[in-house]
Amino acid sequence: MITDVAKTQRQRDTERILQSIHFTTANSPVLVVLVGLPASGKTCLAAELSKRTGAAVIESDAVRKLLVQVRCYTHAENRRVFAAVHAAVDATLARVAMAIVDATNLAERDRVPLYKIAERRAARLVLVHVVAPFEVARQRLEQRASADTHSEANLSVYERMQWRTEEIRRPHRFIDTSMDIEPAVAALTKEMMQS
Repeated sequence: MITDVAKTQRQRDTERILQSIHFTTANSPVLVVLVGLPASGKTCLAAELSKRTGAAVIESDAVRKLLVQVRCYTHAENRRVFAAVHAAVDATLARVAMAIVDATNLAERDRVPLYKIAERRAARLVLVHVVAPFEVARQRLEQRASADTHSEANLSVYERMQWRTEEIRRPHRFIDTSMDIEPAVAALTKEMMQS
């Protein structure tokens, strides 16, 4: 059972996220859920889709940095971050907008709350499994270490997380970001913009 203090914290967290994201209203709500390991290319894909559709990007790494000054990646911290992510997704869809969730979403239990939000808001659900070969991901992680990004994942995090990946049990797209992604981005854009 959620306490009043936790509810107030979640409301404050959600409001901070909503103030930090940009989106335009749409003909109907759409929820794009990206699934993939760190450095698979989710954030670049989300940015490109947002640019073309006006969808809000709700990136778990950015949310964590926004809400948590000293990040420890504890269960309690993860619960707070993802409760806020889910609440922000729900609020965005309630405004008849499109939302893109940029998080690893590797386990089915991570994805189920998003499925439920989409159902509750009568939003079209678009699942995308984003991948890159290990060598490409490794190079991206090395470059990320000296770049200004929201993600703090490194190679050891990648190696730990790869064993958490579970099969996506619903229809989904598959995008290898080491290839030319333009055809996939165009197809996803068209799918998102359908009334």
